[in-house]
Amino acid sequence: MQSTTRYFSSSYAQARERFLSAASPLASLVQSYGIEPLGSEGEPLATDVALIGDADAERLLIMTSATHGVEGFCGSGCQLALLDDAPMLERARRAGVALLLVHAVNPYGFSWIARTDEGNVDLNRNAQPFGAQALPANPGYGLVHGLLLPQEWPPTDGNRQDLALHIEQHGLPAVTQAVSQGQYTHADGLFYGGDRPAASLVNLRGILQTHASPYARIGWIDVHTGLGPRGHGEKIYAGRRDEAEVARARCWWGSDIAVPYQGSSASVDITGHLAGLIYQACPDSEPTLMALEFGTQPWEEVIHALRGRNWLRAHPEAGDMLRREILKATLDAFYCGQEDWQGMVLGQSRVAVLQALCGLEA
Repeated sequence: MQSTTRYFSSSYAQARERFLSAASPLASLVQSYGIEPLGSEGEPLATDVALIGDADAERLLIMTSATHGVEGFCGSGCQLALLDDAPMLERARRAGVALLLVHAVNPYGFSWIARTDEGNVDLNRNAQPFGAQALPANPGYGLVHGLLLPQEWPPTDGNRQDLALHIEQHGLPAVTQAVSQGQYTHADGLFYGGDRPAASLVNLRGILQTHASPYARIGWIDVHTGLGPRGHGEKIYAGRRDEAEVARARCWWGSDIAVPYQGSSASVDITGHLAGLIYQACPDSEPTLMALEFGTQPWEEVIHALRGRNWLRAHPEAGDMLRREILKATLDAFYCGQEDWQGMVLGQSRVAVLQALCGLEA
């Protein structure tokens, strides 16, 4: 039996090379959408797209990775496994479903071991109508921002005590909602949604308009990590507040589909989520959207890692040892390198793809 480890890469540069090498012989189209910054190894950064399937296919399944940068170590592995899955590719062809694999939506964060892009923007909070209407208010975040990003790292005992007191006073659910729903007031903060469309989001919108809009029916699996029990893939409905769309997602992926706006998900109900681009880019298509969220570490450890990574962005003068510690903690919060976790990820990803193909074919 071959090891699952071969699908998972040790860097963005390696993942990109593997993806392009695996996709090129199979795809009718491979296209790259670059961004200006360079990667951590001085490499060019790009979102790479592979379209696989017959020209007359009327249905499309999208799989995206690295919406949140560092989470691409997992999502890229899922995409590479799919490219190596000849029976599944043949199943898609027989079902009349084309595949659109979008590798590294946020290549900057993937390369630099960060959840956000080059401007500290969380792409999954960035799909907002900037300028057209007021951005969502989140006053609760402002109350905790200073505690989340202390002057020194690791946090002092005093900072830990103050943060614990804030949680005790306001309640953990309220603080969790305030921290992670998205905020537009603190550019150095956590879950910052930006003040304009990010370059990588603009690229994704163009990808959808160019490559997805011709299809009548579209499924979308966006691979994420960092929420829920280790190795469990929570299936999170990622579409708009539309009960018919929720019902269709449940029909495809099962009754355990979690719906954030109904309070049934490990994820809070966020604003500006990236999958909402489908409604602008493909207005004539029928979309069915799901985020597949794999658990890694307890939520408290994940947030601690994010705090450290944002502190490091604000303190480029940090010593090499501390820098390495923070980057390792960030990677560990969003990617488990153990083979049992990788196996759980690939098994659940394959099932989700098969279910989507069955749903599109029906």
